[in-house]
Amino acid sequence: MAAAASLSANQGLLGTSFYGAWGNSISGDDYHTMLAKTAPPKQAKVSRKPIRVQPMMKNVNEGKGLFAPLVVVTRNVVGKKRFNQLRGKAIALHSQVITEFCKSIGADAKQRQGLIRLAKKNGERLGFLA
Repeated sequence: MAAAASLSANQGLLGTSFYGAWGNSISGDDYHTMLAKTAPPKQAKVSRKPIRVQPMMKNVNEGKGLFAPLVVVTRNVVGKKRFNQLRGKAIALHSQVITEFCKSIGADAKQRQGLIRLAKKNGERLGFLA
């Protein structure tokens, strides 16, 4: 340890300190001047917004049920957009028929809602919602 301290305090053979020429050239004012001239490091911009994966809405009964093949073929022939429009109209019409039926027998809104849910479950099971 004493040898290292004496070497750093004394000049070496070439007249430089223990750390060599680099130790002298970037020390003191030269070091601060060099730092002032360099541009600050560029940082990548990171979005703070978390990336969310869009949930895929897919029917669990895809391809199941008696009418599923017919529904799939019809959707492929007509096109997805038009098919969904027709399906929406058919569901709305069926809901109106159920509502009229409930009015005629005197069923309340809760029973009507239960019948509409039952129709949806039956439609899934038969493959109409494939």
